[in-house]
Amino acid sequence: MTIDVRNPDPDYLAFWQEWQLCTLTTHRADGSPHVVPVGVTYDPRAGLARIITNRASRKVAHIRAAGGAGAPVAVCQVDGGRWATLEGTARVVEDPAAVAEAVRRYEERYGRRPAPNPDRVAVEISLTRGMGRV
Repeated sequence: MTIDVRNPDPDYLAFWQEWQLCTLTTHRADGSPHVVPVGVTYDPRAGLARIITNRASRKVAHIRAAGGAGAPVAVCQVDGGRWATLEGTARVVEDPAAVAEAVRRYEERYGRRPAPNPDRVAVEISLTRGMGRV
């Protein structure tokens, strides 16, 4: 089922607010998929999904390697027969205010504040497509 990422139905949005471990799929230089577990927050008003991570991570390297236009990515979560995927273009964000906002949203969704990390960055995904069955 296709979802309007800026105006999702209440059940789809509620699913993205539950405590769920997600996956992020990026692409290596050879085009093969790189899939890793992540925490994701979804902000339909801004049309963004956000991930906090370390600037030295492979996912960050893959996104940066795509250049200034950003990297095509997907984030997904599954719980039994319920699933949701968000797709879009990812960019690495180092602005302290943007990283702090990503941390705040992570804390809100996952119920814990991550330990301070001077190497923390945020991945912001400008959403282009949503799908799922919740």
